[in-house]
Amino acid sequence: MEILDGTIIATAAAGMAADLHVRPVDINLAMTAYLITLAVGIPISGWLAERYGARRVFTAAIAIFTVASLLCAASPNLAFLCGARMLQGLGGALMVPVGRLVVLRDADRKEFLEAIAYLTWPALIAPVIAPALGGLLTTYASWHWIFLVNVPLGILAFAVALKVVPSIRAHKVPPPDWTGFVLCGIALAALVIGLEQIGAAPTPWAAVVLWLVLALTSGMAALWWFKRSRHPLLDLRALRIPTFRVGNGGGALYRLVINAVPFLLPLMFMLGFGWTAFEAGLMTMAVFAGNVLIKPATSPLIRRFGFRTVLLLSNLGGALVLGACALLGPGTPLAAIAAVLFASGVLRSVGFSAYNTLQFADVPQAGMSGANTLSSTIAQIATGLGVAVGALILRAAGALLAGAPPVAAYQWTFAVLGVLMLYPVVEALLMHRSAGEVVRTR
Repeated sequence: MEILDGTIIATAAAGMAADLHVRPVDINLAMTAYLITLAVGIPISGWLAERYGARRVFTAAIAIFTVASLLCAASPNLAFLCGARMLQGLGGALMVPVGRLVVLRDADRKEFLEAIAYLTWPALIAPVIAPALGGLLTTYASWHWIFLVNVPLGILAFAVALKVVPSIRAHKVPPPDWTGFVLCGIALAALVIGLEQIGAAPTPWAAVVLWLVLALTSGMAALWWFKRSRHPLLDLRALRIPTFRVGNGGGALYRLVINAVPFLLPLMFMLGFGWTAFEAGLMTMAVFAGNVLIKPATSPLIRRFGFRTVLLLSNLGGALVLGACALLGPGTPLAAIAAVLFASGVLRSVGFSAYNTLQFADVPQAGMSGANTLSSTIAQIATGLGVAVGALILRAAGALLAGAPPVAAYQWTFAVLGVLMLYPVVEALLMHRSAGEVVRTR
């Protein structure tokens, strides 16, 4: 629910704008409000779970998200919708990291692969099915159902969580790091706003630069504070662990590139190939099919060949698939396009599972909460950067290829993303062969 609601309203922007009496571009404010609250709220999630208990915070987050979804559907105007989306973002910011923390603390090291495999499914599926699901609901029902579908799911999740989620809480909790929270919040909010404005047409470059400079300076101040604070909001010590560093270094760039793909593919099919929104959404489901069909094999593959080999091959394969996307055109047979997207989904699933498991393989139980919060924050930044970087490369390619067919800019964008994917390939090549051994062997 949390990942899906980050992007699903993009397909409903026209219908929502008509009902709320605003321009379609103004609906972007609702997306930005959600993403800002989500980004700002994630760093405090670990402390709240330690202080008030995982079950209490997790169920409260589900309740907040569900009520906020109902309010979004009942919005009479854009201002109300933005306020409801901020409340929804607060629920999402606590729901996902705290839910993952419960699993990480409860799972034995030998069960990590299977546990993380389940946690990886939503991150793989939601961005791919969002365009198709959003288009389906808005075409055959109304935009309100984008939010209303969360209500029964939220009620069910709340009831189940009360029964199955343990009430984990720390015996001794340090005071909250309000200085770190403010500095980190300013940095993440400024970053989200700056990245969102890159995708605007025309792009207000002066405002983009100002927001990103604010994000950089406040981010540097936050890092300085975290290194010197006795009880920092984000504990950076986990970065000393090689496997965690790889999972959130090359892993962050991997997530950035991978998250740009679901944003670019439908646009290429509609604007470059001349397809309808339904046709574009239907074709991107080939990525979803690859994700699902390979999922049962991801853990056995990692157990059999190890993290180094799996990451090396999946990243190299990902770079080649992006290169293949750069060769697609309006005249490419549909079967060939579907095969490339299916392969992309397979490699996505394997790579995500490997990175998501590797990053926690050697983290001690006592440091799991801090590592989980730091990882969630880095992942949120990488996800936001993915769409922004994809849009920026696309715009630059369009400017350089003025006069060329519309599809050319998308082809060059995929080619550049394929080159970026080579860094995770090199990093995987330099990994120790025994990395993550403690969770790979039964």
